[in-house]
Order: sequence, then C-alpha cells, then structure tokens
Amino acid sequence: MKRGTASALLGAARQLTGHALTPLHAQMRRAVGAVLDRGQGQGPGINFDAPAGDPGLFGPDSVVWRIHGDFPGMMAGGICALMLQTLHPLALAGVWDHSNFRQDLLGRLRRTTAFVAGTSYASTGEAQRLIAHVAAIHRRVHGTAPDGRRYAADQPRLLTWVHITEMTSFLAGYERYRGVTVPPPLADRYYAETATVAEALGARRV
Repeated sequence: MKRGTASALLGAARQLTGHALTPLHAQMRRAVGAVLDRGQGQGPGINFDAPAGDPGLFGPDSVVWRIHGDFPGMMAGGICALMLQTLHPLALAGVWDHSNFRQDLLGRLRRTTAFVAGTSYASTGEAQRLIAHVAAIHRRVHGTAPDGRRYAADQPRLLTWVHITEMTSFLAGYERYRGVTVPPPLADRYYAETATVAEALGARRV
C-alpha cells in the first residue's frame, strides 16, 4: 500500500470514534460491564481500563480498536452474530451438544465477551494465550448432528462461518448505532485485521 493511501486510511480510522462517551453511554457501559465482570473467574483477568504490556495484536491505530470500542454496536452485533450462527446446523449442533448455556447462559456470554475483548485489546501474549485456550476447547468439541453429518468445532469451514458472522455483525452494529457508513477501504482493513484471529484458530480463506 502506498504511504499516502495508508495515511489517509489511518486518518479516516481515527475519525470513526471522534467523540467521547456521553454520561449515559458510560453508565450503560459500566452497568453491563459489572454483569460481565472479569473478576468472577469467567474472564481473562485483564484490566481493560489500564492494560499492561504491549498494544497487542492490533494497536491503537487499528480499525479493530475503533469498531470494538463502540459499546452499543458490539452488544447488538454480538446478539446478531449468535442468531446467524444458529442458522448453520453443524455450528448449532456443537453448541447444543457441548455448551452449558442452558445451565449458565451468563457465564457463556462472559467467556465469549472476554475472548473478543482480550484478542482485541490485551497484550500480544495474553491474546495468544486466549487463542490457544479456545483452540484447545475446539479440539474436544465434535460429534454427529441430527441430520447424520459429523461436525468438529475446529473444522476450518465452520470456524470461518462463525468468524464472518461475528465480524459482519459487529461492523453492522457499529454503523447502525454510530449512524455512520464505514468507507469500503476501512471495512476491508477491519476484515483483514480480524482475519488474523480466525486464522490463528484454524479458519481458512477468511
């Protein structure tokens, strides 16, 4: 990429989140953050308000930091992604057979939220630890769907489906609740950045 093009994209990315949280916005963030408390053994124990270590997989100039820092868009996008993922019979079978969401729905949500937040904002080492942890869980999740097809959570095509439903939903949520349209070059950059996490988990051709 030419230097001028990269600088223009960086400038546009910085404008995506150009205003501070409103008091109500900040209050909502704290309230939901308390529900998804990292201190209850469900999350990675990362201090997101004052993180230690390096800037992580993406850094402050990334599009990821801007998109994933928008609280309403991420909450709405996360729900949208879960609904889309259930449309894939094999993804649904894996969750139905192996997840404890029926007994601990909030815990399941905490762990998913912690993974997205940790791989987005935590240090490189912490993000890699989270990816390795989830990959190890995926290797244990396999079985047979009601239609007779075998499934495995570490199947590349299945991982790709789960990833793209998340990232398209997060971006759509950002645009909807920020009231903006992310320029195509920045959307492409966002997808390229987030693909690194999916590919680290085993997704292909993201």
